[in-house]
Amino acid sequence: MRTEPEAAAPTAVHDLRHHGDAEVRDDGAALVDLAVNVRADTPPAWLRERIAASLTGLAAYPDGRAARAAVAARHGLPVERVLLTAGAAEAFVLLARAVPVRRPVVVHPQFTEPEAALRDAGHTVERVLLRAQDGFRLDPAMVPEDADLVVIGNPTNPTSVLHPAAAIARLARPGRLLVVDEAFLDAVPDEREALAGRTDVPGLVVLRSLTKTWGLAGLRIGYVLAAPETVTALERAQPLWPVSTPALAAAEACVGAGALAEAAGAAHRIAADRSHLLAGLEKFAAHGLSVVRPAEAPFVLLRLEHASAVRHRLRDLGFAVRRGDTFPGLGERWLRLAVRDRRTTDAFLGALERALDAG
Repeated sequence: MRTEPEAAAPTAVHDLRHHGDAEVRDDGAALVDLAVNVRADTPPAWLRERIAASLTGLAAYPDGRAARAAVAARHGLPVERVLLTAGAAEAFVLLARAVPVRRPVVVHPQFTEPEAALRDAGHTVERVLLRAQDGFRLDPAMVPEDADLVVIGNPTNPTSVLHPAAAIARLARPGRLLVVDEAFLDAVPDEREALAGRTDVPGLVVLRSLTKTWGLAGLRIGYVLAAPETVTALERAQPLWPVSTPALAAAEACVGAGALAEAAGAAHRIAADRSHLLAGLEKFAAHGLSVVRPAEAPFVLLRLEHASAVRHRLRDLGFAVRRGDTFPGLGERWLRLAVRDRRTTDAFLGALERALDAG
C-alpha cells in the first residue's frame, strides 16, 4: 500500500489531456473506433428528434428548471441536490475551482481530467495507485486519512473495475468531499454498486454523464448530485447559462422512463457483447495477452508486451484502440478496448491475430 506524491510536473510522464478521440482523428484515416467509450449507434432517432424540436426555442435563454427537476426525480432527490453541467468534465473543473481543499487525492488509474483540472487550479495532487497484481481493486486504507477531497471512478475508466459501493462509502469522512465519477454506471446492468441518490454518505458528490450511453459527447451534458451547499458553491462558479437549450432537452429526455428502460436493455447487451470479446481475447494468452477481470464497463483493459507496436499495426489494419500509457499507474504495455457488437468484435479479433503474428 502506498501513495505517490506528485508535486513535480507529472504531465512530463503522463499526458493527462490525451483522450480516446485522438486515436481516431490523428491522421484522418478511416478507422473502426474501439478507442472511444461512447456507445455505438447513438443518439437514437427519438432523441435526435427531441433535440431538433428544441431548436425552435433558441431565441430564448436556456431554462434548466424542467431538466433539473427530471434528473432529481430520476434519482429520488430534491432539486437542490442537482446541478446540470456541460458534460461531467465541467464538474471536475468546478470542483477544482470552487471548493477550498488542502490535500486532494485522486485514485488511479482512472480518467485523467479530474487531476488535470485540480492541477490547472493550482492544487498539488497526490495519487493513490491501485495495483495490477490486486486487480486494481480499491483498498480504502490506501487513501491518506487527512485527504479532504478524494476522487474515484466507478466503474473505473480504463480498468473496467466496478468497486463495491460499500468500499467506496468507507472513504467518507467529516470534512471530506468524496467525488465518485459514475459516468459509465448506467452501462452496468441494474446499476449495481451505484451511489447516485444516496444521501446517507457524508460529503458524497456523484457525477453522471449522459454523453456515453446516448452518444452526446458533442452536445456536452451531465450532472452533479451532492449536498445543497456543495451544489450552490459549484453553481456560483459556473458561467451564465452553462447548459444549452438542446442539451437541456436531451437531459430531460434521457432520464424519462422510456429512456431508462432502453438504457437498461443496452446495458445487458453490452454485458453480452463484452463476454464475447473476452472469450475471443482468451485465445491470445499464448502471446502474453491478459485482461483485467472481472470487467464490468463498456470497455476492457488488456496487458500485452509490445502493446505500442501492436496498436500501430492495428491502425494499419483499420482499427483504433486506446493507448494506456497516458494513465497514471499504467504504462506502454496497456491498451483499452471499447466493447462493440459481435460482428465488429470478430473483425477486430481477426486483425489482432494478424497484428500479433506480424510481431
